[in-house]
Amino acid sequence: MEHIDVTVNGALRPLLGIRAHTTALDWLRESGLTGAKEGCAEGECGACAVLLATSDERGGTVWTAVNACLLPAAALDGQEVVTAEGLGSPEALHPVQARLAEAGGSQCGYCTPGFACSMAAEFYRPERAPSAAAAGASAGAGGEADASAGDCGPNGFDLHALSGNLCRCTGYRPIRDAAYALGEPEPDDPLAERRRQPAPKPRTTRLDGPGGRFVRPRSFEDALRILREEPGAAVVAGSTDWGVEVNLRGRRAPLTVAIDHLPELRDVTFGDAAIEIGAALPLADVERRLEGRVPVLGELFPQFASPLIRNRATIGGNLGTASPVGDTSPVLLALAARVVLVSVDGEREVDLADYFTGYRETLRRPDELIRSVRIPLPLARLTAFHKIAKRRFDDISSVAVGFALDLDGDVIASARIGLGGVAATPLRARATEAHLVGRPWNLETVRDAASVLESEGTPMSDHRASAEYRSLMLGAALLKLFRTSPRTAEGASA
Repeated sequence: MEHIDVTVNGALRPLLGIRAHTTALDWLRESGLTGAKEGCAEGECGACAVLLATSDERGGTVWTAVNACLLPAAALDGQEVVTAEGLGSPEALHPVQARLAEAGGSQCGYCTPGFACSMAAEFYRPERAPSAAAAGASAGAGGEADASAGDCGPNGFDLHALSGNLCRCTGYRPIRDAAYALGEPEPDDPLAERRRQPAPKPRTTRLDGPGGRFVRPRSFEDALRILREEPGAAVVAGSTDWGVEVNLRGRRAPLTVAIDHLPELRDVTFGDAAIEIGAALPLADVERRLEGRVPVLGELFPQFASPLIRNRATIGGNLGTASPVGDTSPVLLALAARVVLVSVDGEREVDLADYFTGYRETLRRPDELIRSVRIPLPLARLTAFHKIAKRRFDDISSVAVGFALDLDGDVIASARIGLGGVAATPLRARATEAHLVGRPWNLETVRDAASVLESEGTPMSDHRASAEYRSLMLGAALLKLFRTSPRTAEGASA
C-alpha cells in the first residue's frame, strides 16, 4: 500500500487499516469522529453527510456536501473533509449549529450532524444572497419565516439543499427556521476563507490488501490499460450505486478503479452539431455548466435523487448500471443521445436506443469506459420530463417519461419518447411515436396516442406500483404534456 492520507477538520490523518470496500463513514467513525451516522447505508437519509472540498473551476474551493456512507475511504486520499465536529465545538458553536440549537432543530440528534453539514454547504455557497422580495414576503412575527416564502428564505437559503436529509422526530419547521435565520459568514470564518484557496488536486492512489485492491489511475490511458488487463474490475466515479451494492448486498470486487478525477471524462462541450457531456462529471456540475441550454435536463436534475447524491452521481454511472428506472435514460432517449465508448482500441459511438440489451446489460464491453454522451442539435422545440414516484423528491421512479416533439404548424413533424420503469430496459416508445408523426397536435390525436402509449413496454407489479397503474400513467403523461404545452395554452390546438 502506498502512503495515503486525508485532511480531516484541518489535520492530516493517515488512512490506516482500511480496505478497498471500507466506506468513508466507517473510517471516520472508527477514527473517533462519530457525529456522522449510518441511517440507511444507501444515501437516502443524509445522516452521514460531510463536507468535501471540491474545485470551483476558478482556482478556488467549494464546500460540497456528500454521503460518507457511499464514498470509498480510499477515494479520500489527498482530499480535504470537514465533519460536524470540525464545524464548531460546544464552547464555540458554528453559526449553523447555533441556529439549530436556538430554533429547537434537534430532538434525538441522530440526524442533526448530517443536517448541519448540508446546511453548512448552503451557508458557504458563494451565490447565496439575501433576496429583498423574499425578505418582504417572509417577515413574520418574531422574525420567523412565513410559509408563503416558498423554498428560498430571505437570506437566500435554498431549502432544497436539505432535501437529501431526513428527520424522524424533530419536524422540519424548526430546521427550516434555523436555515432562514442564518446570516453571512464572518470575514474571519476559516471555512469561508478556505474557499479562496485551491481545492486539493486528485492524487494517484494504490491500495492493496486482503479485501481487494483500490486504484486511482495516474491517467486516462492508464485507466484503459488496467481495464484491458483486468476487465472484471469495478469502475466507480461517484460510487452512488456501487456504494449501495457494497453496503446492502455485500458486493466485493477484486479491483476497484476510480475514474472520478480524469479530465477526459469531466468536460461539457458545445458544438454546432452536438452537446457532449463527460461521463464522470457529477450531475450538479453538469446542471451548472449547461446553464439551462437543454431545458428538459433542467427539469430532470431537481428530481434526480437529492443534492447529496447529485454532488457525486454521474451520467456515465447511471447509464453504466443500466437500471430500467435510471432517470437520465428516458430523457436522453428522447433527445436521441449517443453513447461514446472508449478502450485501448479507440472510440466507438452507439445510439442510446441500441445500447441497452437486457436487464442491466448493455453493449459496453468490460474493457470499455463510457467516455461521454452526445446530444445532437438542434434540440426539439417541445420537451418535458415526467416522473411518477411516491415522494416528490429523493425517490425511485415508478414510471419516468421523456418527451421531445417538433411541430410544423399544428402538425407533429417528429416525436421521440423515452420510457423508464415499464420494461427490463429503458426504451423508446416507437409505436406511439409513429402514431403521432404527421397528425395534428390536438386532443383527438393525443387521446389516440395515449392509448397506444399505455400498451408500450412490459410493465410489472411490485412494491412501487402495479402494472396497470404504470400503464395508465404513461397515457396520463402524454395528456399532461398536451395540456401544458405552449401551443395548447394559446388555443391553437384545442
